[in-house]
Amino acid sequence: MNTTQTQMRREVLEIPVAVNNLLQRGGDDIRRAADAMRARNPSFMVSVARGSSDHVATYLKYVSELLTGTPIASIGPSIASIYNRKLNLDGSICLSVSQSGKSPDIVEMARMARDGGALSIAMTNNPDSPLAQVADHTLNLHAGTEISVAATKTFVNSAVAGIWLLAEWAEDDALRAAIHDLPSKLEKAVEIDWPEARASLGSRNSIFCLGRGPAYAISNEAALKFKETCQIHAESYSSAEVLHGPVSIVDLGFPVIALASADEAETALASVADEIAAKGATVFATSKKVRNATELAVARTGHPLTDPITLIASFYAMVEQVAASRGINPDAPRHLKKVTETV
Repeated sequence: MNTTQTQMRREVLEIPVAVNNLLQRGGDDIRRAADAMRARNPSFMVSVARGSSDHVATYLKYVSELLTGTPIASIGPSIASIYNRKLNLDGSICLSVSQSGKSPDIVEMARMARDGGALSIAMTNNPDSPLAQVADHTLNLHAGTEISVAATKTFVNSAVAGIWLLAEWAEDDALRAAIHDLPSKLEKAVEIDWPEARASLGSRNSIFCLGRGPAYAISNEAALKFKETCQIHAESYSSAEVLHGPVSIVDLGFPVIALASADEAETALASVADEIAAKGATVFATSKKVRNATELAVARTGHPLTDPITLIASFYAMVEQVAASRGINPDAPRHLKKVTETV
């Protein structure tokens, strides 16, 4: 373990406590929102988010579709903020995700969705934010103050709040139990930092991150974090897409991280990881099913839909150390600031 305590490192280690805080304090708001969703009985939902928050929305899209059969479509905020168009969202639910709740385009899109007939549910770490003001229900993330520019505990708490909302809506006891057991699983996950994957990066400045299903959302988040904290060019692909062209740039030693949950997609993802490893890439996977690729340790959660949450916690522990090893301060990435407000 890296003993240098960056702010990002401290916040990664705070993830189990932050999630426990959400579980202890957020239940009433989540159950009220879930009751409203049940009363609405939507045939579809929409999401509004950017950056890491949009990766949370992708995760919730898969969870909703797998758990309830209800599709979630992502709407570009520019439809409302730049193009000033109206959408017919009558009878739907709009899930907006923003850690700060301040970006004007997210707020305007959430406002338009509500005006268009959607039940508006906002997930934010700032319950007094402009986003909260345009929502029918606000879910406080209860993540505490996050100082590092790179979102970590707010990302995790957003994912937990969202999947908890869906579990309550679906009244799924097995998923509820897995969610409430997450703090203990996350305590293990933040201590797993994949030294073998870190070592394989060396001076490489390009990497593929792979996922499938809910873990694809985590792959997206991993690629973003490589870029913003390590200045490494990272691309995220579904394992079903990477062989359709992108694999052509793989050469000897090209690093790949495949993030797999213990679900129906694991076998397919492991097979692709092995196929890319056979082409000479250095491939790591969070799966016992790989043969050519190298298995990474993982803290499983006992439920396939919550596995991605511990995967990203371990990834955060790893990527912070990659940044430090390259002499980069992950707390203050160049060209970036904590709150990005776009129109």
